[in-house]
Amino acid sequence: MSKGSPGPTPGFLVWRLANKWRVAVDRAVAPLGLTHAQYVLVASLHGMQRAGERPSQRRLADHTGLEALYVSKLARALESAGLIERARDPRDPRAVQLALTEQGQAVTRQAIGVVQKLLQQLLEPLGGLDAPRTRAFTDELTTLLDAPLAPPAPSAPSVPNDESTQGTTP
Repeated sequence: MSKGSPGPTPGFLVWRLANKWRVAVDRAVAPLGLTHAQYVLVASLHGMQRAGERPSQRRLADHTGLEALYVSKLARALESAGLIERARDPRDPRAVQLALTEQGQAVTRQAIGVVQKLLQQLLEPLGGLDAPRTRAFTDELTTLLDAPLAPPAPSAPSVPNDESTQGTTP
């Protein structure tokens, strides 16, 4: 970007931070045989199981924000690796319930520890995990995540693809 152009848009910064985080988590959990997406699944499943829940794939998809089809694909891979069990829900034969195996619990606990250290490192510029700035940042992110997004109307004008817009939106 040139000196005269405005700074990056919030959307671009969110996109960059999300990518930075995904790449860092991918690298951090790779030695445990996980990808970032698999980590999200097993860590979420771990927390839900600790709360006494045995979620369906659909429930886990809703919780993580991942597409149900993607959760199904990830669950199959994690099942093949011996980290989770998939079973038909006795109350709904169409639904598949998920649970961590003993091996899955052990790997997940290790991964959570690794990612917690990474998160502390990421949040250090805000004062660390328990800092007031981090709590405020978390509140702001929650507000944005809770806000519904509707697709733009079809008649909306398209944004020109020129130097003034390049590098400002994902």
